Formats: sequence, C-alpha cells, structure tokens
Amino acid sequence: MIDLRSDTITRPTAAMRRAMAEAEVGDDVFGDDPTVRRLEERFAGLFGKSAAVFVPSGTMANQLAIRAQTEPGDEVITHPESHVVHYESGAPAALSGVTLRFADGPRGTFGAEAVRALIRPRDPHYGPTALVTVENTHNRGGGRVWPIGQLRAVREECLRLGVRMHLDGARIWNAHAASGVSLAEYGSLTDTVSACFSKGLGAPVGSALAGDERTIARARRFRKMFGGGMRQAGILAAACLHALDHHVERLAEDHAKARALAERLARVPGVTIDPAEVETNLVYFGVDPRVGGAEAVCARLGAAGVAVLSEGPHRVRAVTHLDVTADEVERAGEVMARALA
Repeated sequence: MIDLRSDTITRPTAAMRRAMAEAEVGDDVFGDDPTVRRLEERFAGLFGKSAAVFVPSGTMANQLAIRAQTEPGDEVITHPESHVVHYESGAPAALSGVTLRFADGPRGTFGAEAVRALIRPRDPHYGPTALVTVENTHNRGGGRVWPIGQLRAVREECLRLGVRMHLDGARIWNAHAASGVSLAEYGSLTDTVSACFSKGLGAPVGSALAGDERTIARARRFRKMFGGGMRQAGILAAACLHALDHHVERLAEDHAKARALAERLARVPGVTIDPAEVETNLVYFGVDPRVGGAEAVCARLGAAGVAVLSEGPHRVRAVTHLDVTADEVERAGEVMARALA
C-alpha cells in the first residue's frame, strides 16, 4: 500500500528514534524538562518571538492562541475553509466562548479589505472583534501559500484596527520551502504563530505556539486547563529537534513529487486538476460524477494499492511526504490512472 492519505502518517526514522531514546528529560509541567525548554527556545527564535510553548497537537496550539488572545463573547475572523472551522470539533465556541466571522477569498486567502468590512463597531450590541487567524499553507486551499504581500497587508490592517493576529502555520515549513520567505519574516507579520512537527517534518507527536511572553504565559496556563500538560515530554521534543535539523530542507522533494503526481492525474479523463495550483505537498483533484463519488473512488484506489482521502462529494486529496519515494509516487500515479479510467 502506498499511503498518500496525509503527511501525518510518517513514522520516525531510525536516527530520530535514537535521538528520542537518548533525550535528557524532566517534568515539563514543572518546567524541568531541558529538551522541551531547548525546543521552545529554538522555535521562538526561528520566528523572532520571545517565548514558545510545546503542545501535543496543532489543534491545541490553535485553540491556545485563540483562548490566550480573546475573552468569551469576542469575535474571531477566519476563512470559512480554515482548519479551525472544519477540523477542530467546534473548539472556538466550546473552549473560548467566541464566535467566528468569515473572510472569504480564493483558496483559503483573503485581503485586508475583507478584514476591514468585518470589524465590529464599538457598540454594546456586538461582540468585539479580537483576533484574525490565517492558515499558511492552507490545507483545503490545496496547500496554497499565502502571497507575502497579501499577508503583510492583512497584518497592517490588523495593526491599524488594534486587532491581534494568529498564524496557523501547521505547514509553515512547506510555505517557507516553497516561497523562500524566512520563518522570521513570517513571524514578524503576526502576534502568535503555531507550527506542527508531525506533518511534513515527520516527528511522531507535537506542535508549538510562539508569541510574546505574556501571551505564552496565558497559553501555558490554558494548556494545563485543556489537559495538554505533559511530563517527560523531552522524548517527543527530541524528535522535533531532530526534525528541525534534518527534515526542513528536504521538503522541496515532497513538493516535486506532488507536482509530478498532479501532472499525471491531469491526463486522466474524468479527473479535474490544475497542476499549476499544486504549490506544496497537497494534491486535491475533482472526479467526474460518472467516475463515482469521492468515497467510492477512495475505496477503489485503496483496493488498487493507493490510500487517499475523500474531502467532499467529488473531491479527493493525496499528500506526498517523507515516507514515500519519488518512484512510489510515480507508481501511485499509474495505479490511480488505471483505476480511474
């Protein structure tokens, strides 16, 4: 089976397992784990922030960012196709008591004018707008990398309006590899930034949230409240440090594999895909109803030896990653072409 369901299915390499086994550990809830502290300091430094907190998942990182920068009754502006809307189980309402307003735009992006139009006036009838979140790369936007000028314009509008901004950078490593924009520049355009180590970088568990010291102190308190306090977490942090050392530069290989797969699928009748829109490691394609619904197509491809995910009635996602070679991706493309023909 060639597994293209997600870049979260990657397994630790032998070298990463050695780093985990040899990690120096302590009790992270007490602040005593030296490997976790080293990861947090390094992560904060990469994005030009003064503090960071290590957490189990990207969902928790996003929800800590929301809770630490809002109060119940506030409004948060985000894209309607964002991860915080689709894949976090209603957490903004349940955990932070906030409501969401949607700034729409192509492939998960939006402009400063969309933010401006959604800001609530200072009036007791309305919940105040407290936070804007952006997702880079944007998952449901097909791995879209935010144009840096557009991201900067949204940031400037937030500063002008006195609204804080969070960057959901679960795959910010891919955005950096594809665009050449430095992590520090991305960090300079937001108040908080999260990133995931268990997707493109291949660690087994872990994300982090960076920001100013006051915000991260609040986030650390809410991490404990939400059940995210871990003890000898240095074993996990060591895997993340290894990934930062060895797996960031190679992300361009995953992007090349994704483009090759997209170009093969574009030649299959009944498949709709524009290879030019495949910027990173996510390959979304549409299937003609005559080929079948997405669930049926995924079952057919699975039976043929390629695992992919349904992302809508007629939309399918394939993801290239550390655990699939270029040859395997080429073979997957041929298997998919035959199964869909």
